[in-house]
Amino acid sequence: MTAGSELLGRYARSMVPVFGTPQLVLASGDGCWVTDVDGRRYLDLLSGIAVNALGHAHPALVQAVAKQAEAAIHLSNFFTSEPAIALAERILQIAAAPAGSGVFFTNSGTEAIEAALKLSRRTGRSKIVALEGSFHGRSTGALALTHKAAYREPFEPLLPGVVFVPAGDEQALRDAVDTTTAAVILEPIQGEAGVRELADDYLRLARELTTSTGALLVVDEIQCGIGRTGDWFAHQRSGVVPDAMTLAKGLGGGVPIGALVTFGDRVTGLLEAGQHGTTFGGNPLACAAGLAVLDTIERDDLLEHVVTVGALLDDLDVEGVAATRGRGLMRAIELDGIPAPAAMEAARNAGFIVNAVTPTALRLTPPLVITADELQSFLAALPTILEAAKGAGR
Repeated sequence: MTAGSELLGRYARSMVPVFGTPQLVLASGDGCWVTDVDGRRYLDLLSGIAVNALGHAHPALVQAVAKQAEAAIHLSNFFTSEPAIALAERILQIAAAPAGSGVFFTNSGTEAIEAALKLSRRTGRSKIVALEGSFHGRSTGALALTHKAAYREPFEPLLPGVVFVPAGDEQALRDAVDTTTAAVILEPIQGEAGVRELADDYLRLARELTTSTGALLVVDEIQCGIGRTGDWFAHQRSGVVPDAMTLAKGLGGGVPIGALVTFGDRVTGLLEAGQHGTTFGGNPLACAAGLAVLDTIERDDLLEHVVTVGALLDDLDVEGVAATRGRGLMRAIELDGIPAPAAMEAARNAGFIVNAVTPTALRLTPPLVITADELQSFLAALPTILEAAKGAGR
């Protein structure tokens, strides 16, 4: 019995089985590589589902967390800390948020969405327009905004008043958004739907409709934000300024943190003292990690790096690949007649971690620090991986 199989047996006997059986038991990581408990190394092309923005054990992040742990890890929300203030200021700066904007820190993306829901309720309205294919989290409030029936139906009835419209359908959006709408909530790039990007014109229309009706425009940048697309936030390329934005995943580089960002006095003032809160949100340890991530992205010019290296995934001429989509280092490889789960397993057997995000597509969200050579090593192995997956599916 290997160390991994022994630990997976213990896992099955001790954990609630919501994740099924894990693929591996990982022991450590270094840069863009992880090692399992049996000593096998893998190139991590998923980075914790777009979380490990700086890869694993990045010196800047390790040092920031260690230094802050020696000073203070948690202080409670009766107080604040310099890292929390500095990180809020930095987020507002890179978001180009106007005066009067604000940040509320959470522990996860789901919690950031919950905060956005409460913000929308303060408009005095209750109708929420969300998109088909959306994924916003698994708590009961966030789940109400998540389109996939398999996630929603076991827990219904959920929060009422949510209307789903086809992503990218301008007329459907026009028909849905009216003066009873509290908010339109959307992901500029829908990650769990298979890395499907909304057009800039669609985002601009959402902004126009919400402005004219008095609704809020909330952009969910939890997966596509923090430099993953080559911009700080995926919506910025469109020129749209939202009313609120949710963040998490890459913000802490692996340390749990999320945020609701409000744009301008009117929106920031919707939530008053005592109307929302969190015990662990904004703790100095997580905020120090967030500062280290943002500082490193800027210092090492990783936004440009993401664009350059990500271009290697454009228009792959590989047998078995039907198309690629996405932007920067948030990508999907659509397969032609090859089951994505079989391709994911073949990739793992070849030493690469990817994700079968849909039955026909592989998702790649590698660390922003991945090198061209590391990504090329996967591309060189891809034909063999897909051939093995094709054989497994026969």
